[in-house]
Amino acid sequence: MTILLNFVIGFLAALVGVIPPGLLNMSAAKISMKTGRRSALLFSAGVCVTVCIQTYIALLFARYLDMHPEVVDFLQKTALGIFVCITVYFFFIAKDTRRDVPKSVKRSKSNRFFYGIFLAALNLLPLPYWVYISVTFSAFGWFSFGQPELWAAVVASGIGTFAMLAIYAQFFRKKEEERRVFNMNINYVIGFLTLVISIITLVKILNNL
Repeated sequence: MTILLNFVIGFLAALVGVIPPGLLNMSAAKISMKTGRRSALLFSAGVCVTVCIQTYIALLFARYLDMHPEVVDFLQKTALGIFVCITVYFFFIAKDTRRDVPKSVKRSKSNRFFYGIFLAALNLLPLPYWVYISVTFSAFGWFSFGQPELWAAVVASGIGTFAMLAIYAQFFRKKEEERRVFNMNINYVIGFLTLVISIITLVKILNNL
């Protein structure tokens, strides 16, 4: 029963976590419109490989935190610095995502898969996200850090992420939608999300003083 509960929580948390427009789901949609759904699914599969690794690392870390709550205060301050740096990067340094990829550039199917792995590795948000999700549900007795249960959550996170990326690849293929959805710099969306997280983290730190 605990394995099933971990799987359900892992799947739903991954599904919800990829719903907001971000670097990975918007890239999957853009690839689908430019080179086809199959390429987008290969890209999504590559993303899921990295997501599973990130989830496993985050859950191991969360298990440690669950046994050592005194470390949480230090990590909140560290996380604040990381999120501020990420916010600055996406607002002022990252290249505009509205730039078109040159038509002369051709990517093989295998390149799409490894591109997904690489791009997902640049996205550090799943690490604190899964720590927060697992520790929170563990406090309610709904999440277990046993080894089989942990792997159930890891596999579910990959399946949930792939499912949502596939939805983006399927439903954002029309040229009209491309002009409407991508007429913005996605980096600003990511930067705004990390800014909100930074503010929330700062408020928590100040409340603990």
